[in-house]
Amino acid sequence: MKALFRNLSVLLLGTLVLQSAGATQTATEAQTRSSSRVRHRAAHKPAGPTLAEQVQQLREQMAAQQQQIQQLQNQLSARDQQVQQAQQAAAQASTQAADAGAKASEAAITGSDAKTQVAEFSDTVRKVRQDDQNLTETVTSEQKRVAEVENPGAIHFKGITISPTGSFIAAETVYRTKGMGADINTQLSGEPFSGASNAHLSEFNASARQSRLALMGEGKYNNYTFRGYYEGDFLSAGTTSNDNQSNSYTFRERQIWGQVASAGGWTLTGGQQWSLVTETKSGLANLSEALPQVIDPNYTAGFSWERQFGVRLTKAFRKKIFVGASIEEPQTLNVGGGGIADTAVFQQAGNLAGLYNNQANYSYNAAPDLIFKAAFEPGFGHYEVFGIARFFRDRVYPNAVGGSNSAVGAFTDTEPAGGLGANLRVPVIKKKLDFGFHVLAGDGVGRYGDATLSDVTFRPGGTFSPIRGGSMLAGLEAHATSKLDLYAYYGGDYLERQLYFDGGKQVGYGRTTNVTTGCGIEIAPGAAAGNQILASATATPSNCSPDTRLIQEGSLGYWYDFYKGAKGRFRQGIQYSYLEKNTWQGTGGSPKAIDNMIFTSFRYYLP
Repeated sequence: MKALFRNLSVLLLGTLVLQSAGATQTATEAQTRSSSRVRHRAAHKPAGPTLAEQVQQLREQMAAQQQQIQQLQNQLSARDQQVQQAQQAAAQASTQAADAGAKASEAAITGSDAKTQVAEFSDTVRKVRQDDQNLTETVTSEQKRVAEVENPGAIHFKGITISPTGSFIAAETVYRTKGMGADINTQLSGEPFSGASNAHLSEFNASARQSRLALMGEGKYNNYTFRGYYEGDFLSAGTTSNDNQSNSYTFRERQIWGQVASAGGWTLTGGQQWSLVTETKSGLANLSEALPQVIDPNYTAGFSWERQFGVRLTKAFRKKIFVGASIEEPQTLNVGGGGIADTAVFQQAGNLAGLYNNQANYSYNAAPDLIFKAAFEPGFGHYEVFGIARFFRDRVYPNAVGGSNSAVGAFTDTEPAGGLGANLRVPVIKKKLDFGFHVLAGDGVGRYGDATLSDVTFRPGGTFSPIRGGSMLAGLEAHATSKLDLYAYYGGDYLERQLYFDGGKQVGYGRTTNVTTGCGIEIAPGAAAGNQILASATATPSNCSPDTRLIQEGSLGYWYDFYKGAKGRFRQGIQYSYLEKNTWQGTGGSPKAIDNMIFTSFRYYLP
């Protein structure tokens, strides 16, 4: 470009020189042509510039033209720069135009797919959110699984979950104002009358024997859940184990049962368990029994229960109505009264070879006890009604009296009996105060009362007569704080007077001819020789054989949880109970026995 401008400058300069020379020649020619005219006019006009002046003018013109040429070169150089910049700008604009065109094309394509892309983006967002939720749940599940591995709540063995929940270690004491010679477990009917030596001695005992071992195994197959449960403690004695109430054989088996439950609400349970008579808190489910919160393992008067072998079938309807039936181990307990002239056989001492304790009596049972029950949970409280059917049997020998020992005329008699009951538990103040009430009434149901009063007495002729009676218990349970529970119970077990006359002689239960004159008179418990000191006392004074009318008990207590969490539960409780035994009037009145008891407990429960 610079070479071009130089060539143009030389060309322009040459042109200007030629023009100047031409102009000079023209001027010379013109001067020659007009010289004649000049000479013709010379006389009239002054003379023109000289040649030197003209040369000087020509030089000045050439200098001015040179200056114009330099200015033109400068302008051409500046314009060359502008053209170069314009070319660069044009190139950039072309590139940008190409990019814009490509983007416009891409935008056109993108615009045509915008709706599809928005839909796909929305779907992607939804999937991302779902994946995020799934990831969160997976992380939570894994954290829980890791926590369970580090701190397992149960043992997993071949598809079965095994848990020791319900086990605890107990350190407990009991103080009684009248000695019974008993551990932490109270025989409610064993209160001594004031004529007994031990009625004048209090007792304090400490025990860890209520410590409990529990083990639950659970597994699932299709729509069925299988469970096995074991529970035991140490509250038994080898010479007193029996089949009467809690089937307390050493090591004391409290519960040993197996169960299968279907998703449709059917449950079949077999083994030693709480009787279906016992109130439950949730439907008719095992392990939801509404037990009094007392420390005394014999609970409280008025509470109806047994722990014995049974086979139970229950059905739940929409988790609001529950029905069930069971067949359970029977026993004819504590035949009361007397005075019959005939002989009857209905029980015998246990056969050691048959693994029954020979210090306890076992009845010849005709059939199992049958129990039917329905529970209702309408949304406010828990309500139950139930019935018991029992069958008592003995072998009567009407001619085996008077020394004849004759079996002539012997016969077997079976007497049906039973009762009806109801339980209710309602929240007086939601999650703060609950009220519970229980009642059982009927014939021959004494065994199901906490005091285990008599089931039957004898009629004239030696046949059984079931004794009418029952049990009643009312209670308040307050959840004062998350750590403190308070409770108060009052209840009793009662038997009616049931009298017959055999040839003018009273027979039956609650006879007015029973001797009660010595119940309040203390005498020495046995003969003593010389300076012998008697070491033992007797709970039954002389001339004191009343029949029990009512055993009643009131209890107050609390439980306080020092700790309850992942590491288990540590709690402490104190219970006070007032126990009173009332009797039917005999020849010396109706004696009464009273005892005051204080229990303490410290327990650690496995988680």
